Amino acid sequence: MAQVISLQDRQRTEPGRCRAITSSGRQCRNRALADSGFCRVHLPARPERIGPFSAETVQDMLDFLRDRLTGDYEVDEFGFDRELTERFWLPLLRPIGQYYWRVEWRGLENIPDQGAALLVGNHAGTLPVDAMVMKFGVLAEHPARRHVRLLAADLAFRMPFVGPMARKMGNTLATTEDALRLLETGELVGVFPEGYKGVGKGWKERYRLQRFGRGGFIELALRARAPIVPVAIVGSEEIYPMIGNAKLLARLGGFPYFPITPFFPWLGPLGMIPLPSKWIVEFGEPISTEQYPADAWQDAMLVFNETDRIRDQIQQMLYRNLMSRRSAFF
Repeated sequence: MAQVISLQDRQRTEPGRCRAITSSGRQCRNRALADSGFCRVHLPARPERIGPFSAETVQDMLDFLRDRLTGDYEVDEFGFDRELTERFWLPLLRPIGQYYWRVEWRGLENIPDQGAALLVGNHAGTLPVDAMVMKFGVLAEHPARRHVRLLAADLAFRMPFVGPMARKMGNTLATTEDALRLLETGELVGVFPEGYKGVGKGWKERYRLQRFGRGGFIELALRARAPIVPVAIVGSEEIYPMIGNAKLLARLGGFPYFPITPFFPWLGPLGMIPLPSKWIVEFGEPISTEQYPADAWQDAMLVFNETDRIRDQIQQMLYRNLMSRRSAFF
């Protein structure tokens, strides 16, 4: 059979002829197929496919499933499963932020490529969806593809399915000890000081920051001597507009609040579909903590002032991005 040598860098002498060269050094005399440039004999082999997927993709998925079934994978001391997060959750969740909420990322260059940093953001949206959007957005969009280790409340880890899933995604309980260990090993740690007060606030209070607790995140950053990166998230308030709180149902279920929205619980499960709001996530310039003495975290006045300053900075970032957004949904 004739040897095929591509003539991509050589001009064809006769239009419509096959671009292959035979073993004798002559151009093939067969007529080329439309759009290929080669005849049927010399048509380059196409990648093998299995249904709509390439054979390589299918093989990669089968290898992944085999490792899952045999237990041949690693998790760290916090239960973080890096492979599962990158190969399963990221491809599944990234398109939601990219095409459904059309997230616009600003200031990603303010997140360090390596080393510890504390990402401090506003919290809202009835369910903590904003935390997950930030986490997977940094993993997908940041040049260093870094993981954000979120600090979560104990309620998340008590829930049957959510708890194990949160652990495998790299989240951990919001305790000083765990957070310090993560920062000391050079991880990005995400914290939302508003807590339940922010995520469960009503529609009338949207984009108005609640109290930032007692400044625990400032103490944490000072002790770890890690920079603080303010994060302002616009768009989460509109996904589940909370117009009421059924406090009796919340107490019966052991929840901090029970949301009433224009669609839930009236439409049942359909009412739990988030609305397609337009998101803007901005990362502010890092605030260094290295200039403070080692025991600065014990200075209550310093902690209070820095907490208030960062809260005000995030509030101003929110207002600025709200003004730049043309519409909540378009």
